[in-house]
Amino acid sequence: MSLNALYVDFNSYFASVEQQMQPALRGKPVGVLPTMAETTCCIAASYEAKAFGIKTGTMVREARKLCKDMVFVEARPPLYVELHHKLIEIVESCTHVEEVRSIDEMVCKLTGSQQQKDNTLKLAAKIKRKLNQQYPYIKCSIGIGPNTFISKVASNMQKPDGCVVIEQHELPDRLLPLELRDLNGIGRQMAARLKRYRITTVEALYAANKDQLRTAWGSIEGERMYDKLRGIEPYYVRNTRSSLGHSHVLPPEQRNIAGAKAVLHRLLQKAAMRLRSYELLATRIKVKVKFRDHPSFNAESEVSATDDTLTLTDAIETLWQQYPKQQDAPIAIGINFFGLVHAQEVAQDLFTEKPSAAQQKLNAALDQLNLKYGKNTVYLGGAHHALKDAPMRIAFNHIPNLVVESDD
Repeated sequence: MSLNALYVDFNSYFASVEQQMQPALRGKPVGVLPTMAETTCCIAASYEAKAFGIKTGTMVREARKLCKDMVFVEARPPLYVELHHKLIEIVESCTHVEEVRSIDEMVCKLTGSQQQKDNTLKLAAKIKRKLNQQYPYIKCSIGIGPNTFISKVASNMQKPDGCVVIEQHELPDRLLPLELRDLNGIGRQMAARLKRYRITTVEALYAANKDQLRTAWGSIEGERMYDKLRGIEPYYVRNTRSSLGHSHVLPPEQRNIAGAKAVLHRLLQKAAMRLRSYELLATRIKVKVKFRDHPSFNAESEVSATDDTLTLTDAIETLWQQYPKQQDAPIAIGINFFGLVHAQEVAQDLFTEKPSAAQQKLNAALDQLNLKYGKNTVYLGGAHHALKDAPMRIAFNHIPNLVVESDD
């Protein structure tokens, strides 16, 4: 079987971008933080920092203990998104980018003569050379294989700045020395689940049949894993977006009930604007607050399908009444919309008044003014004390739209 996929994985992306843009950071252990606070954790670490055992999720205080020369910088999501698109353009100039997997990962489909090993290695070298010409401090590892899954696994085998090819005839031998969690899609919980089925090695995983893997996964994803391990590209039905939300680690000055509520309103207004940009309506809303030493507060409710900021604001005000008053300081807060549907698919609720024409015009005016003049030009009062909080964030499966989600 031919080589069909080339996977580009940018190494320590956020930290590498900072080193590219700030010469003073080059060669130094760098940790990227969501907010400049001792109580937060690194969302990215440079390879110089990783040499000390610092990684994503390492708390600032622990990082300082591991490396006394650590340099911390606050994340700049708009910059990472801007560079992301420029890097895609560079790769696209060499070969077509079939799918963008995340802010720092993309997969290219190999066709024709590209599927031959010598040619695909030349292609990988060309991609690296062009990237290095423009952004020498942003490195990538490239994996090449018969399907996307194997190419992704290969990209993780040699970091940073590696290039690994796994051919069809090398399966499963090239995979057997790996740990289960080295395989994309098997995290801590899935590994524990597989252990209950006596699958603790890649060899045991490969030996299991489709029915056994479907049972272990509890879904068709088990059958897909069977195919992935054998270099076969599984079939997926592309689903439309089912949820949308924002979360934020609270800065120290906002770690109180009033601060958390203000940030919640800020998050809701950002999420509602995104909702309208996708032409979607929410039918369920959830609020979550995390505490350091106590279980999280969760509250959710159904709403008639809506994208109206005032309606959604009323919903979170009702949910907020359940907030535990005798609780320690909140450290993070989030809001999510679920059950998203397109407006044309919705049958109006006979017992709930839909947003009036005036409300719809208000939402449109809010969005237009904020897009033209900046996100805080017009806002609802609940967010007044959190205008500088909850800046743009980049989730693994969501690359922000700089027009809709920029904080400028």
